[in-house]
Amino acid sequence: MLQQRALYPPLTEKDKQKNRAKPEAVSADEEFGNIFETYYTRIFKYIRYRVDSEYTAEDLTSQVFEKMLTKRSTYRTDRSPFEVWLITIARNTVNDYFRSRRRQRLFSLDLFKDAASRDQGPESRTIVKETERNLNLAMKSLKLKERHILALKFGAGLKNVQIAELMEISESNVGVMLFRVMQKLKHEMERMDKDE
Repeated sequence: MLQQRALYPPLTEKDKQKNRAKPEAVSADEEFGNIFETYYTRIFKYIRYRVDSEYTAEDLTSQVFEKMLTKRSTYRTDRSPFEVWLITIARNTVNDYFRSRRRQRLFSLDLFKDAASRDQGPESRTIVKETERNLNLAMKSLKLKERHILALKFGAGLKNVQIAELMEISESNVGVMLFRVMQKLKHEMERMDKDE
């Protein structure tokens, strides 16, 4: 039911009567378009939280939707909501990426991003880059499960209830874990500021 609410706006009584009278078939392309528009940003942000490179996150996000298309027939509504199923595919895709990365040494294309920005001066660009670097270093100090829960919360924008269902833990446990991870991240950032 959650996936239906996410894909389509609530129906009015008039719309329900119209649908009973004349059911319209939705093509596979339209269905994929709706799914893509609804979930792309959330899946991209989730993956971006887990990987260092924006380009890699884009590639992995496209792989997630490709896998979703090929495995669509295996989805069962009685097991989990569609969104949880899709994020599970994203999580597994990122895990596969990290496994393959251990075998290969790659560099991030983000290093070659255009440094000149018309919106920011050199000082503010330096501050932003330094903060991003410190945050990435602090995130690397977290355990895999802690990074995963942060990516689900802030990257994918999931609510604690959805995270609990996905991770198979209680909602209150999710809240406690998030609080502790945020405190740990804050202390790590403060420690890094003192060291500099």
